[in-house]
Amino acid sequence: GGWTIDDTVALARIVSAEGVDLIDCSTAGNDPRQKIPLAPGFQVLFATAVKEQVPEILTGAVGLITKPSQVSEITQNDKADVVFAAREFLRNPSFVLSTAHELGVYIKWANQYERGRVKT
Repeated sequence: GGWTIDDTVALARIVSAEGVDLIDCSTAGNDPRQKIPLAPGFQVLFATAVKEQVPEILTGAVGLITKPSQVSEITQNDKADVVFAAREFLRNPSFVLSTAHELGVYIKWANQYERGRVKT
């Protein structure tokens, strides 16, 4: 069997009742026998299910989230409250800066980097 979306929702209810306010919705992938279908945003449905069924807890979406358009689509369509893009940050430490630029969102850069900001 393995871990299911229903298991995730049940756990979210338990930890929410204990005072947890944010849950990282991941299938983990800790066992090489797992057959997880890898595709962009493949775990977002776990966050969406928790968000819909346990609205008192914030959700974090994960799973091959590598493009600004994915981040925007997930958050703007209420599929999750936040996006965790850990592996993308390993590849691109400036992911937040480039995402904000691509989406036309102003964010404050660190003072020492401000001169390197892309001007549009």
